Amino acid sequence: MFNGSRKYSPLPSSPSSSRASSSSSSSSLPAAPRRSPRALQRHSSLLSQYSSLLESYTEGEIRQLISALVERYSQAMNSGGHELPLFPRAGSRRKRARARHKPCALKELEVSVSELGLGYESDETVLFRYCSGTCEAAVRSYDLSLKSMRSRRRIKKEKVRARPCCRPLAYDDDVSFLDAYNRYYTVNELSAKECGCV
Repeated sequence: MFNGSRKYSPLPSSPSSSRASSSSSSSSLPAAPRRSPRALQRHSSLLSQYSSLLESYTEGEIRQLISALVERYSQAMNSGGHELPLFPRAGSRRKRARARHKPCALKELEVSVSELGLGYESDETVLFRYCSGTCEAAVRSYDLSLKSMRSRRRIKKEKVRARPCCRPLAYDDDVSFLDAYNRYYTVNELSAKECGCV
């Protein structure tokens, strides 16, 4: 199907040599677009790689490959997707899948009181626990029905969430600290104690 013996050679660079070669050729060929030798070498190496790869397949195997690619592309287009590349990078796809399916869990971070954004100036550090992850497994009939009503535009203006969210179910004990002016404060419901899908 593909012949790997085709070779590309760079076009002459000097005008005198191009005149000599054009006068010696007997057939009148249309002028080919000029490319730099580097671009031709890169193109030639890619072509020879694919040519040698495809030569190892039978004609039936190549037809199967092409029909599988066309079918995959048409499925992506019919499912409402935009034009997707036929060969997405597997590494990025795996990373996205892992990020999507991390279950809802309790995490913690050591921060200064000033970083909490509550208006206190203090260099004291506290352990801030928070909830992070997805709630794919906790989707209920309510969530599916709500999503359907939103897609049909039966619910228009209200701000509703059509899937469960990873949120604190209980909070840690109150946190007390001294600010930069030696004033004592206590903040309640600051850190999560237990997380769940609500």
